[in-house]
Amino acid sequence: MKGLGTSPGVGIGKIFLYKEVKLEIKKNNVDDFNLELERFNKSIEKAKTEIDELYHITKKDVGEKEAEIFLAHKMMLEDPEFIKGVEEKIKGEKINAEWAVEETANAFISLFENIEDEYLKARAADLKDVSSRILRILLNKDSVDLLSIYEKSIIVAEDLTPSDTASMNKEMVVGLVTELGGRTSHTSIIARTLDIPAIAGIENIIDRVNHGDMIIIDGDSGEIILNPTEEELDFYREKLQREERLKEKLKDMVGKETKSKDGHKVELVGNIGTPSDIDKVLEKDGEGVGLFRSEFLYMDNDSLPTEDKQFEAYKEVAMKLQDKPLVIRTLDVGGDKEIPYLNLPKEMNPFLGYRAIRVGLDRPEILKTQLRAIYRASHYGNIKIMFPMISSIDELREAKSIAKEVRESLKEDNIPFSDKVEIGIMVEIPAVAVHAKAFAKEVDFFSIGTNDLIQYTLAVDRGNQNISNLYNQYHPAILRLIKMTIDGGHEEGIWVGMCGEVAGDKKLVPILLGMGLDEFSMSAGSILGARYIIRNTSKEEIKSHIDRVLNLSTATDVENYIDENILK
Repeated sequence: MKGLGTSPGVGIGKIFLYKEVKLEIKKNNVDDFNLELERFNKSIEKAKTEIDELYHITKKDVGEKEAEIFLAHKMMLEDPEFIKGVEEKIKGEKINAEWAVEETANAFISLFENIEDEYLKARAADLKDVSSRILRILLNKDSVDLLSIYEKSIIVAEDLTPSDTASMNKEMVVGLVTELGGRTSHTSIIARTLDIPAIAGIENIIDRVNHGDMIIIDGDSGEIILNPTEEELDFYREKLQREERLKEKLKDMVGKETKSKDGHKVELVGNIGTPSDIDKVLEKDGEGVGLFRSEFLYMDNDSLPTEDKQFEAYKEVAMKLQDKPLVIRTLDVGGDKEIPYLNLPKEMNPFLGYRAIRVGLDRPEILKTQLRAIYRASHYGNIKIMFPMISSIDELREAKSIAKEVRESLKEDNIPFSDKVEIGIMVEIPAVAVHAKAFAKEVDFFSIGTNDLIQYTLAVDRGNQNISNLYNQYHPAILRLIKMTIDGGHEEGIWVGMCGEVAGDKKLVPILLGMGLDEFSMSAGSILGARYIIRNTSKEEIKSHIDRVLNLSTATDVENYIDENILK
């Protein structure tokens, strides 16, 4: 069997076949609807308590950014439309709480699923998770206990909810296999964060395997071997041992320069989503932060965060980094990130719509407040500003003009700030990559955001399960746009970084080095692996392969060429 490898590595263990507990919901008429309202309200409170516990477990074991999904779940439990809908059904129809919850939730889920927007479809999955929790509490049913897994196991499931991944025994789970999902699904992101191999997209997998069967999964290739032979077990045990030896070698990378075999130095930095994430980056010897997603300040609030609140967050990270660079991306909302109090319009194509810098320029008071906070924090560290979703030089000039206004207002107020703050843009729209040289005349740096660059170039919604196989970072067109961006930046004397997932892809790190990328920004867990690859690679040798790679026809050709001519 073969699926889509979504988290690298080898997993060997017994199958833990996970099937959701089927809840039988029956409609019952009631005499005392007040009793049902009380049961419903108690179930909501208990669900909130459970979700709070999951939030803290995930925050501790995985990370604050990954735990944010449970803040969204808690908001759903407090959604007045949902609560009102259930209560009106109970009172109006005099029915039991279970039926009212099921009917109300299904109405919302159906609404979300029928909208051609993958973000809202994902919200449908979250609402299923939340409503199932309420129903399980009302029916006094226990969930499948993934925490009690006591031997090395690979969970096989149709899909795994955030609640499932938060509550599994992370010491004993050595792999995940799901029918649904893709590289950007919740399960895949958690797997990569926890360094657990994962494979998605195996049709009817739960009907093709048995609980307790021995299984091998290879998250690099997507290969699955069910009930392997001794020879197959020996082969993959050796591969697993090689991976473990490599992990030990990576520990030796702490304190070493990120310099290629032929002496070319690059900057190896981390992506963070909250101030607390900086600890992981420093623990893995990151040389700074190449992307600070500032959205958390807005998503964790019921209203726009104040200048002072933002200033304190940016200052905290800048001081921990000391003189190491900190690139702060201005507010990037819309598309897959919705903030209720901003009242962003519902759109047919939100990823192509009113989002990121477009919101900032349309509502400059939001951008000015953020820029004031960033400039104030620049007094305490080496801060750089990055504007997201720039598509035209006119937009860029307008954003720079607002930044100039902010600097002048801070001078008038006698508030100290650094006069060396670099301004750059994310290159995530193909038009910018194609026209890179002209944009480079206007900024101090580029940072290539490959997640959206791939999505826009290949016209593939990266959250759409049905076409996830088309979302491919090895596509020659993607590599050509990256090379054009690097060359355009260098021709105008600016440095070029990358902050998308591709920056930490072990197959592409040598290619990016050969193309001349100056800065690699990635999740903290990928930093030491990337340093190991760079230190064992000659930039000049790889450079001789670049034209050949760019002229290959398919993504598969690119992968095969890298495997056969570079990684070996």
